Amino acid sequence: MSDNYLLKLRKRLGVLPFGDWLLMRVVANKAPYFKTISARLDGLEPNRASCVIPKKRKVENHIGTVHVIAICNGLEIAMGLVAEASIPKHLRWIPKGMSLEYTAKAGSDIRCVAETDADAWQAGDLPVTVTAYDDQGTVVVKGVINLWLSEKPARS
Repeated sequence: MSDNYLLKLRKRLGVLPFGDWLLMRVVANKAPYFKTISARLDGLEPNRASCVIPKKRKVENHIGTVHVIAICNGLEIAMGLVAEASIPKHLRWIPKGMSLEYTAKAGSDIRCVAETDADAWQAGDLPVTVTAYDDQGTVVVKGVINLWLSEKPARS
């Protein structure tokens, strides 16, 4: 698969001192709610993406851990990065649902990872595996975000 627009943009911005930060700002401007967690890009390639949510007061809950909704937001960013970096040009995607398990307290920065199989990109349902880890490598949230893939309409 040749690089798509997102991977090409990352290569261009990657030569800049704050290139990954700038790329995440571009992503957050497309979906402004993503700005609420200040996620940092951790990795991006076809079929795998990760970002880190810094543990700051603005993403904590009443017990001082990272709020699970902030983690869900980070998982959704990672999933969106995977989708945009991986989807064939003739398809489009939309999230269809999310099923998650909260497996441990999130008391540190959280790394959100989204992964899928390279051969899964065809019209229909596509489950994207998502996992959130604390800084010790403990899984704090795991699950699936389901996408609906469909053919792009013909341009006239």
